[in-house]
Formats: sequence, structure tokens, C-alpha cells
Amino acid sequence: MKQMQHVGIAMMDRMTKNLVKRLKSGDIAIIDHVDLDRVTAESLLESGVEVVINASGFISGRYPNVGPLLLASGGVYLIDSVGKDIFSDVKEGDQILVRRGSVFSKGRVLTSGEVLTVPIIKEKMEQAKNNIGIELEKFATNTLYYMQKEKSLLSEDVKIPESSVKFAGRHALIVVRGYDYKADLRTLRSYIREMKPVLIGVDGGADAIIEQGYKPDIIVGDMDSVTDKALKSGAELIVHAYKNGRAPGLERLKKLNLPSKTFSAPGTSEDIAMLLAYEKGADLLVAVGTHAHLVEFLDKGRAGMASTFLVRLKVGERLVDAKGVSKLYQSKAKLSHLLVLIVAAITTTIVIIVSSTTIRGLIRLAILKFNLYFGF
Repeated sequence: MKQMQHVGIAMMDRMTKNLVKRLKSGDIAIIDHVDLDRVTAESLLESGVEVVINASGFISGRYPNVGPLLLASGGVYLIDSVGKDIFSDVKEGDQILVRRGSVFSKGRVLTSGEVLTVPIIKEKMEQAKNNIGIELEKFATNTLYYMQKEKSLLSEDVKIPESSVKFAGRHALIVVRGYDYKADLRTLRSYIREMKPVLIGVDGGADAIIEQGYKPDIIVGDMDSVTDKALKSGAELIVHAYKNGRAPGLERLKKLNLPSKTFSAPGTSEDIAMLLAYEKGADLLVAVGTHAHLVEFLDKGRAGMASTFLVRLKVGERLVDAKGVSKLYQSKAKLSHLLVLIVAAITTTIVIIVSSTTIRGLIRLAILKFNLYFGF
């Protein structure tokens, strides 16, 4: 915790992933986010925000979500569970003061909440670990229930939209806003350079592709967490629609006057991105940031993984999950390695000089000129 008092401009949104696009360093973020997830916490940290006020609970106790711990460890001042009224008591752009868990405007207290420090958060996370068994049971039950309803993902019932992008004979790199997705994508730079895969950004994953200096070939998703810059990059846009054909993301693209296609299917946007690449004939599907374990799915707000399980059954051995590749390859150059390289370079130079008559003659001539010039 940096200090006990903060003054800043209030920036607020009930959808935290929308708010982070507008935040600047020094702003005070006001959110309504139960069980703040890790990916959103990382986005808040990148914005440079120093205070986050939550109308709801950062940790409900259902499971040990790591988002609040990341923020507090990064020096962000957290005020927990101040209540929903803050969204009517404060307007975006107001200057507010935060002191000891209370929020002030024009000298009066608007609301108060608990200040979450690292020790307090760790204690809450330990308590939440006791509920993992309950959540796992609910998750498994829900997964089995929805597997029956979403089994069409394994059949021919799902209509794959046409695409102008050539997949046959190529790899497809699918980037999702998940754990370590940016670090993993950076680690794959040599792979991208050599294999030139089809680059598919799933919503905000498209921005990560652009940040690395590439252009996404396709953007798939609800179009809610991707920036206008990415949408205007020239990528083919495929909007994830419900089974009844309704696609809320189309409205945004229409306002931007951008052409798009729809993909009506159950499941998540990362699921349909895999289906698209598979059905269009990609030789290999390389997934970055996809969701794999219980906490990740709970962070995402998913109560089950039926569609993900079914899609992975279908794509089978063509799928390679690149999650965590950045942690696998974290080797750093050591001083001893550098010394070995220098010695090797010097040795190589000496060998070349000794074995080359021409170079030895040039060296003798240079020494002779040096002696004559200085009168030695």
C-alpha cells in the first residue's frame, strides 16, 4: 500500500473490461466485479491505476481468485464492498478523495468499505480454498448437463461460415485473453516468423497480436473486449451468435461500418475459433491463453466446460496448447555463457589469422608502417 490518502478522477463502469480501455495513470477506478479475475487484474495494473473501489466483493469466498492479490501486491489500494449506491452517488469525471476505506466528495463521506491488504487477501483466499470441493462438484454436474445440450458441436449441425483466409496446409494460431497469453505469445515469435500461421484473435486476443507487431487475419468473438483499432486492422470479422441467430456484437460493427459474418454455435468464442480452423483444414491448431482448469473457468464466469470438452474431443491431435510456454522457456543468458562466446570468438579469429598467409602479411605491413610513422 503506497499511502493512506488518494485524490483522483473517478472512472467507473459495471463492466470492468470496458473500463480498463478508458483508464489512465492516477485515475480512481470504480467497478462492480464479484471475484475479480486474474486477467482483468493484469489489465488494471497495466493501466497504471492506483485505487480500485469495488461495489461488490473482490473475493466472495467461492474459490481463491488471485486477481485482488495481484493488484494489492502491485501497490494498488483496494476498497472492498462499498455498495451499489456508489454508481449513483458518483459521476464519472468527478474528483474524489479516498482515505482509510472511505470515499469523499466535496468534503462529505459518500461510502465506506474494507481496505484489502495483502495479508487480509491471503487470509480470505485460504478460507476460500475450503470451498473448492463444493465448486468442483457443481462444475462437474453442470458440465455433464450441458454436454447433452451442446453435443451438436460434434456433429454436422453447426454451420461454419465462409472465410476468405486460406487455412489448408497452414497452422492456425488462436490467441485468447487468458492466463499468461501475452507472455506466451511473445515466446512464440520465432514460431510465427518461420511458420507464418493464420493469426486468429479471440476478442481481446486480437489486440495482443497487434501489440506484438502482427496483424490478425481473423477476429472471432462477441466483439466486446476488443479495441476499435483491432477491429479496423483489416482482419476478417466473425461474430459469435447464439443458437437462435442473435448476435449482440453485430451492433458495434454496424456503428463502425465494418463488414462481418456470424457464426451461430453454443459454447465460448474460443471454442468456435478452434472449430473454424479445424473445419477449414488447418494442419495444426496452436492455442494461446485458452482456459484449462477449474479456477480459470470460474474466473471467466463459466459454470461448466461442456463446449470446451466437446470441441477438444473433436479437434483431437491437431490441437497443441501453448499455455505456459513462456514459463517453460525462461532461460536467461549468464555471464559464464557470455565469456564462453567471447573466448570462442577470439579463438576463431586467432585460428583464421594463423592459417591465412594474406592476413599475416597485412598485419606485418601494418606493424611496419606503424614503426616507420613513429620512428621506431
